[in-house]
Amino acid sequence: MFREMRRNKQLLSPEDTMAVMDRCTNGILACLGDDDYPYAVPLSYVYFNDKIYFHSAKTGHKVDAIRKCSKVSFSVIDEDTIVSKEYTSYFRSVIVFGKARIVEGDERLEAFKALVKKYSGDQPEDARNKEIAGCTHAYVIAIDVEHITGKEAKEYARAKQQ
Repeated sequence: MFREMRRNKQLLSPEDTMAVMDRCTNGILACLGDDDYPYAVPLSYVYFNDKIYFHSAKTGHKVDAIRKCSKVSFSVIDEDTIVSKEYTSYFRSVIVFGKARIVEGDERLEAFKALVKKYSGDQPEDARNKEIAGCTHAYVIAIDVEHITGKEAKEYARAKQQ
C-alpha cells in the first residue's frame, strides 16, 4: 500500500528512526484542508506507545481537516546541514503516514502526561499534574502510525558502513 523508499541505502534502521522521533521536538502535520488544498502545520509532539500525540484547540483548520479526512502524514527533520561546496545538504528525517483521531479517557491522560513530561519534565510533578488536570480546553490527538520511514544523507549512510 505504501511505496518503498527509492534510495533504500539511505534508509534508517527502525532503531535510528525511533531515536529521531524521540529526539525531535517539532514536526509538520499534513492533511487535507479546505477545498481539498493541502494543509501543513508545524506542531510540537511526543512519540509515545508507537503513536504520535499532540494537543490542539478544539476548533480550527487542523481539527476540521482531521474530522473531514483522518489520513495524514507527519514529517520530522532531525538534521539539515548545508554543505555549500558540495551543493547539497546532509540531512536526517522521518516521515509517517497514519490516521489521526481525537483521544479521550485514559489514553488522553497518558498521552497528555507524556507531552508535559517531554516539554516540561524539569517542573515538579505536582505542578505538571495540576497543569494537566486544568487543561480542559484542548484536544489531544493521536496519529495511529501505519507506515514510518527514516532517511539520511548518503554521506551519513556511507560513514556508518565504514
